[in-house]
Amino acid sequence: MEVRSYLEKKQKLVHRIFSNALSSGKVAHAYLLIGEAGIPLKEVAIYLAKSLVCDHGDPLADETCVKCQRIDKGEYPDFIFLDGAEGTVKKDAVSNVSSLFSQTALEEKGIMVYVINEIENMTPDAANSLLKFLEEPSEGTYAILTSKNEAKVLPTIISRCEKIRLTLSPRSTVVQEAVELGAEQDDAEILSYFFNDGGLVFEQASSDDYRIAKSALVPFLESLCEGPAYARYVMQKDVTPALFSRPTVRFFLDMLSLVFQDIATYQRGSSISLPSYGKIIADLAGKLPHVDSSLLSIMTLRGEAETNINSGLLLSHLVSVITKE
Repeated sequence: MEVRSYLEKKQKLVHRIFSNALSSGKVAHAYLLIGEAGIPLKEVAIYLAKSLVCDHGDPLADETCVKCQRIDKGEYPDFIFLDGAEGTVKKDAVSNVSSLFSQTALEEKGIMVYVINEIENMTPDAANSLLKFLEEPSEGTYAILTSKNEAKVLPTIISRCEKIRLTLSPRSTVVQEAVELGAEQDDAEILSYFFNDGGLVFEQASSDDYRIAKSALVPFLESLCEGPAYARYVMQKDVTPALFSRPTVRFFLDMLSLVFQDIATYQRGSSISLPSYGKIIADLAGKLPHVDSSLLSIMTLRGEAETNINSGLLLSHLVSVITKE
């Protein structure tokens, strides 16, 4: 993803704020980037961190210098990244950042920066530990935090950050951009729900997790058209073995949720959002009972997929719920 171009074209406020701060030398010690699901908060946060240390910044990072490349490789000691999107951020992780960054910077730049993605996914102890660190920032230490749910972030943390809200691009624009870059129409329609940038959609369309999940989704939808018994057979024989990792299970359930939303929409006589799947959505709308309750079950199971629950049992329960007479 070309983050610089993305900021210049679609997030002009972020681009202006950081450019002015870097040019004037008046960078805030902590920023909180807020945006809805699909906005590439993590990518933007890491890019802004690079801009603080880039040797070729003008003033934002060009991402070609050794420091930027070392950050990409996880080899820059004065940069730490914690990802709340991949699991709960705990106190020990935040305390480790505080401990390391209370020391002198190892790089000649003298700047230390940490990124915590989706800080709403922190334990209370971790949040309180972060708050203490934000209250007494060390010289040359900067924080770039992100959140998709501001309501779950401690107000005291928000008050100690410069808050910047990123805006969503129209989904139709994202689909068009992705297709122009070379993505297939059906991939662009689905992925535009999860990634609010045509470049990211194009990149994700070739990712292993997405391709695996999609290869399981289509046969499962077709099996539902054939009846409950065949759907259970396909789930056991083909779908469950294919979804061997938690990310693929998540993607599968997310996409299935989109399809069922469209089935419910079709049953109400409204326009669907995945026209590439129009035929199978129409077929399922006439055959599946209790679509709304099935959709609720899919969304509930998606939440359970974040835990260590056995994916085979989860998927077996899923097909039983959907095909229940």
